[in-house]
Amino acid sequence: MGRVNALAPNDPSGNDPSGTGRSDAPDPLAGFRALRTPEGAALLAELRDHDPAQELATATRLRRTHAAALVSAALGQARLRQRAVAKFGAEDAYRMYFTPNGVEQATRTSVAAHRAGRFAAGGVRRVADLCCGIGGDAIELARAGISVLAVDRDPLTAEVARANAAALGLDGLIEVRCADVAAVDTSSCDAVFVDPARRGGRGRIFDPEAYSPPLSWAVGAALAAPRAALKIAPGIPHEAIPEQAEAEWISDGGDVKEAVLWFGEGFTPGAHRATLLPAAATLWSGAPLPTPPVGPVGRYLYEPDGAVIRAHLVADLVARCEGRLIDETIAYITADRPYASPYTTGYEITDRLPFNMKKLKALLRERKVGVLTVKKRGSAVEPEELRRRMKLQGPNSATVFLTRVAGAPTMLVGHPLTGPTG
Repeated sequence: MGRVNALAPNDPSGNDPSGTGRSDAPDPLAGFRALRTPEGAALLAELRDHDPAQELATATRLRRTHAAALVSAALGQARLRQRAVAKFGAEDAYRMYFTPNGVEQATRTSVAAHRAGRFAAGGVRRVADLCCGIGGDAIELARAGISVLAVDRDPLTAEVARANAAALGLDGLIEVRCADVAAVDTSSCDAVFVDPARRGGRGRIFDPEAYSPPLSWAVGAALAAPRAALKIAPGIPHEAIPEQAEAEWISDGGDVKEAVLWFGEGFTPGAHRATLLPAAATLWSGAPLPTPPVGPVGRYLYEPDGAVIRAHLVADLVARCEGRLIDETIAYITADRPYASPYTTGYEITDRLPFNMKKLKALLRERKVGVLTVKKRGSAVEPEELRRRMKLQGPNSATVFLTRVAGAPTMLVGHPLTGPTG
């Protein structure tokens, strides 16, 4: 879920929401507990569909009948719930409670449910959710029928997780403990899930050893358990992946959301897996794949899903569609026949041009293109700048790829394939 509990004491996402370190700063626990009183619950219900643009007027009105601190806390929680809908869906988001860091680092429900399903399929009955955050992962584990020991060191975060379990009727399966994860005995659990914090006071953390807790500690905890999953950033260097782990990259709706390292019984050390949600399509390989061939642009171009690219499984798709790469450093696949796959988006290429803005503009004017989708790999040109310079007019649409072909800057023009392609 993202560990909030390892933040510095004055971090605005942690225990001191003022970020000032002042002893008279508002007590976040007291403010949260006030939201769970009948008065606080009524305020949150009233603010469910409030317009943030009208917040000042709303606050002024509510402060006539409610304490200013409660109104401020309720408005802040209402904003967080609105943001959380994208990850949790409206039905859950408007019953749950959030912190700013909790919303930012929360796992999308579909991804958490997929991961919980893999645990359940392996016969896991109890999971230690270390660095549980506000409880999003624990919720999906419980919904999969797994009991959960959810641990977070930050008192506010732990209380929010406890409240969320109760709000969704899952407190019978979720035990929330406020403690340092390094000091927790997980021997009663047959699996461990660790979600280290990958954000700090200065933003996203890229060094796995700067995670909180560090990747090395998380791997040690995973290896000590019968089964384990470790959530990491999808951009992790492959050389940083332990040889004992099966690595899975997960995308949802075409966006890469996370990577997971799986350890223990039922998982394949060294394997790479790309999983696409919501279809739950999985592409995987248990061994390094041969370098794919490179060749000229054919009639069709295929754009692999980001999870496939991150998992280094593009070569598998090249073989499946009997195609080739357009450049050894670019993850665009070309082929001479149509190919249907959930792991790629296909396009029919109508034109190939050397990089030349004037020629592209003339071509689009000739084709009466008024709507242009711009995709790029291996090009420094910004899509919006290109659209502005094209001065598009007309009823037709097209897709242009700004890329390299055999090392040369190139523009490929085409349109998406639709319907079954064989």
